[in-house]
Parts: sequence; C-alpha cells; structure tokens
Amino acid sequence: MRRQPQPVAHFDTGQQAGYLHLDPNQHAGGVGEYLLHRMKPYLPPWIVAAGTGILSLPAHAMWGESAAAAVGLTLASLGLTAATWWAGKPTSQQRRLHSAITVAAGTSWFTAAALAGPVSGPLPGLYLIGGSALATTWNIRQLLRVNPEGAGEGADKGLLEKVGLAKTMVTSATVQPNKATFGLQLPGGELTPDDVSKALPRLAGALKVAKNAVRMTPDADDSSRAVLTVVPNDLLKAGAPYPGPSYPGGSIADPVHVGIYEDGADMAMFFPGDPGAGRNAMHLLIMGMTGSGKSEGGLTALTEVITRRDVIVWASDPAKAEQTLGPLLPAIDWAALDIKSTKAMVNALKAVIPARTSWLAKYGYKQWEPACAEVQADGSPGMPYLLYWSEESAKTLREIDEDAFTGPAQEARSAGISIVISLQRASGNQMSTDTRASLGSSWVFGLRDDRDAMFALPDEAMDAGASPQAWKDKRPGYSYLTANGIPETFWATPGRAYLTPVDAITRNIAEFAHLRAECDPVTAAAAAKAAGTAFTQRTRYPLPAPMGDEDGGIYEQEENTPVSYDYDLTADEDGEDEWIDPDAELPPVETVVEIAPPEIPPRTKLSQDEARQAMAEILAEFEAAGCTEIGPVDFMEHCDRFHRSRQWVSGQVSEMVIKGRLRETDTAGRYEIVPLQQAAA
Repeated sequence: MRRQPQPVAHFDTGQQAGYLHLDPNQHAGGVGEYLLHRMKPYLPPWIVAAGTGILSLPAHAMWGESAAAAVGLTLASLGLTAATWWAGKPTSQQRRLHSAITVAAGTSWFTAAALAGPVSGPLPGLYLIGGSALATTWNIRQLLRVNPEGAGEGADKGLLEKVGLAKTMVTSATVQPNKATFGLQLPGGELTPDDVSKALPRLAGALKVAKNAVRMTPDADDSSRAVLTVVPNDLLKAGAPYPGPSYPGGSIADPVHVGIYEDGADMAMFFPGDPGAGRNAMHLLIMGMTGSGKSEGGLTALTEVITRRDVIVWASDPAKAEQTLGPLLPAIDWAALDIKSTKAMVNALKAVIPARTSWLAKYGYKQWEPACAEVQADGSPGMPYLLYWSEESAKTLREIDEDAFTGPAQEARSAGISIVISLQRASGNQMSTDTRASLGSSWVFGLRDDRDAMFALPDEAMDAGASPQAWKDKRPGYSYLTANGIPETFWATPGRAYLTPVDAITRNIAEFAHLRAECDPVTAAAAAKAAGTAFTQRTRYPLPAPMGDEDGGIYEQEENTPVSYDYDLTADEDGEDEWIDPDAELPPVETVVEIAPPEIPPRTKLSQDEARQAMAEILAEFEAAGCTEIGPVDFMEHCDRFHRSRQWVSGQVSEMVIKGRLRETDTAGRYEIVPLQQAAA
C-alpha cells in the first residue's frame, strides 16, 4: 500500500541548551532568507539601541529647555534601573547585574541626549561605542548559553526549566521526519531520569503534543544522562493492512511480524529462544480492554504463525468459542472451545512438558531449535515447536485455578513451548502474581487507567512514557510490545497491529497447509495419556475451499464437518480406555500374506524441449491459481509430468529467473512469479 505523504515536523534546538522549539512549518527560501532566520535571535539588542537613538530626537525637541523634564527623566532613569534590579532577583546574579547596568547606561544616555541633544559633546561617540558594546555583550551572552553554566537561563528560563528540569543541558539533537531525539545531560546529584519521567506530561503540554508523544529512555551506563524523544504527529491513525507472511514457509524461530511502530519499523516478536542472541523463549501476556483491538492483534499473530513449517498451535477459548478463533480453526492442531476441553488441554500441556524435555535431552538439545523439527540422525521424526494460545483466559483461570498456568509457565520454555495468555485485565483477582511474573513479556493495548497498565507493563516502559490508558478503546490496535528480543528503546514506542481480513487468514491456511507441521509422536502420546479422547478424538476442521470453486474444491468433507485424528485407544472389558504402551514389543507374526507388487505404468520419455514445456505449463497453472511465489519443491510435486531430477528443475528455475519469468525474493528457494506480459516486455 502506498502511504500518503505525512506532514513533516521541524524541530529547531536553536543555540540554547534547555530550549526545544517545535515548528510545524519547514523553512524554505534562498540564502538571504536563511541568514535572516539565523540572525533573528540576535537582533533585539540592536533594535533597542537603534530605537533609543531615534527617540532621543523628538525627546530633545520637546524637553530640551525644560527643567521639570530634566528632573522627571532623571527620576525615571533611576526608577527603571531599580525596577530592573528588583525584577532580576529570581535570576542569576550575573544576569541581574548585566541587566541593571544595561538599563542604567541606556537611560542615562537617553536623559542626557533629551536635555542636551543627541549630537552634543561626547554623546554621539558614547552612543555609537557604548550602544554597540552593550548590544554585543547580549549577543555574546546568548552564544555562550551552550555552556552548562548558562544552561536553562533563557529570557523565559527555557522550556526545560519551566517543566522542572533546571540546569539540564541538551547535548545533542537528531531530527528525522516526524521524530526528534535529544540527548539530555542532567545536573549531577540534583536530577535523575526519574525526574525527567515525572516531567513528561508537562513537556507534552508545553510542546502541544499528545501525552504519549514524548518519551524518555535513561542511559544504561550513566544515571545523569537520558534521551528524550518527541513524535508530534500520529502516523498510525490510518492503520496498515496485513502485508502477507513475513517469512512464508520459514521457521517459527524467525521473527513474527504483527504490526508497525510509529516510525514505520516492523513490530515483531520472537517465540523460541536463541542462545546466540542471548534471548530466552517467550511467554506472552496480551492485555487490553474491550474494543482495544486485542483479539484482532492476536489473530494477526496467529495468521503469521500458521505460515511457518515447524510449529503447531493449541488454542482455547471457552468464552467465545468460534467467534474469535473461527477463521483459524483449520490450521490449529487442537482447539478447545468449551471449558471441559480447555481443562483437558491444560492437563495435557502439563503432561507434555517432561515428555518433550526428555526427548530434547536424548538428542542433545539444551533447548528447542529449528533442527529439532527435522528428522533426527537415527531416523526418528522431529519435534515441532508448540504454541499454546489461551484466548479470553479470565474464564479459564476462573473455572480451573488462578494458578493453572504458573507451573507450565515456569517449566515450558525449556520444552520448546510458548504460552500466550490473553485477557482484558490481569489483576490479582483473576491471575496470580506468580503466573504474571512467570510470563515475562507483554503486548498491551488500550486500557482503562494507569492502574491496569501496572499489571502488564514493566516499570521501565511506564517511566519512559508508555501510556496505554491514553488510548482506552478509542484507538483499536494501538499497543506497546515489551518482549524478549525487543530492545528497551522500543518498549515505550507505540505501534499498531496490522488489520488482518478473514480472506488473508483463509489464504494463509490453504496456501501453507502442505508444509504445516503435525503433532509429533512424543507430544501426541503424552497428551493422549493425560487428556484421553479429548485429544485423540479432537475435532479437526476442513481446509477452506479454493475461491471460485463452486463444488467446494478438492476437499471431500462437508462444510463444518469435523474430522478426527487417527489416534485410537482400545477399551477394556469395563469400557474404560486403556493406554497402549508404544514401547511394548509387537506380538509374533503368525500369518504372512503375499501382496503382488503394484503395476507401475512405463514412463514416457520426454525430450528436453517437452520437459521445459511441461515446466512452463506447471508455472502457468500455479499463476492461474493465484499463487504469487513458487520454488523447486513446488515443481517437484508434479515431477511425473516431466520426469527429471531436482537438480534439473533447479537449473530450469534459474533460467526462468534469467528470462524474467521469476524474480528472487528474500526467502531462499522461493521466487516471485512475474506475469507473462510483464516478463515479455
């Protein structure tokens, strides 16, 4: 989607420490206009000096021969000097003395010029030399305000001093479109980043921007330094549609993109851990009031997850059943849509943790990594990552136990499991503090007040200016993401979840069905033992029919007809389910039945040109079906049409890239299909 040009905010730090000027209009013009703009701050002393000289002419004409005027002008001169000294009491001694001397000298010369004439005796020389010298001293003073000794001592005591940050110096400024970042040097022993955090609402008011448009990040190594960020315009208002899978067919270890930040950067989260990056696996708390877009954000994240090849999803929603998760059900390995099956799923979750950790230890993995999902060296099937998603968790916790997820949250990371708990308010009445502390990461949407924010956001994010209570339910999708792998500098940066339509979900379900992982035997066995038929006979939902297929596509199931997994339990004499030990020895073979080998039709030998033509036809068929990306693996699914090796297919794909029929993408082994007309041009 082409974004419309946004108004650009212009930040001018001027030449004064302690001053931040926000100018919404960009200055444009030639060299002369630029020089005039730079000279403006230094003109006032010279204008006052020139005005004093000009006013002395009519003053002499009126009062040159008046004794009473002489007395009046002398008293006025003394009075103005005294008033300046009195008014300068709140300022520094240096400024107070400088101001009083300037007023005394200026009024004394004006009095003498009004009585004797501005061109009498030494008055012209005193005017030219003294006036210029005094004006220059004020210009020098203004230039020297970049020093710490003059910080915050502007004519209006500076913006930072106004909001309670006196003596704070702006050490650097970085200006970008709609964003300005200022380095702050705080007076040591007097102010800390906590004081800056408390002043953020006042700063926002002074700059006339939204409360959460001003944020602060403390320096991790120096408590006397901080970084102030100002974003005047809300570029998230228009929202952003879901752009499609970020890593189609990739691993769940790749970042899962869920939205954009206010500066256009991708908002992404990481589920598995990464020892190389020093990142642990993530458990996530999603929190937001009704209407904040919390559930829609969750759908966006799950829509991304189901495009990955090495993850399975268990999801529960005993409150809304299919209302939220409905579009995703065909891609979910196990969906619990009532409280009974949710209880079974929680029990299964607890049971699979030790089974999975034992398997990981057996094959030498300290934690889950993408290689775990591949076939192991001994031929054993791999183990995909497990994502447990609890939607509307308040009912689950209320019906089961407020500590239902405490144990799993503390143990599941090492088993290649991430737990996501989504609810409106994670207060102590609904979720135990132990569970909340065990989750560690949070995705926070609009909230009712700052007390709710304290349940989900870390203190660092709130001190830096995060204010989800400013959005409430008026800005759906707006959120903060404080999670493993996300730099702290982004914790207080607002983002917005993508708007994901149902047809995008349906497309991802159908397009990636062939590579989506199935539940591995170890996890399935442990879950079946703990949950029984709730797992083995769990409902599976049919894939959506291809668009435009009036007969319902290639799927044989009727719409909304559940399909069961092929897991079986035998029943004993009492009718109770009896678990079959998968490690038990098979009974001895009693009868051998010989089966005739299948009749394989002879292959038709194709020439090189015929094989290339078959490849071109297959590509055209994929294009006609609406596919935008393809790879050698897709062609190999139709290898019976051209009878060639994968190496030959890869070579043909490379030729298609050279001819412009395909275009490389960021994903290895995947190519974008270029329309035939465009490739020919």
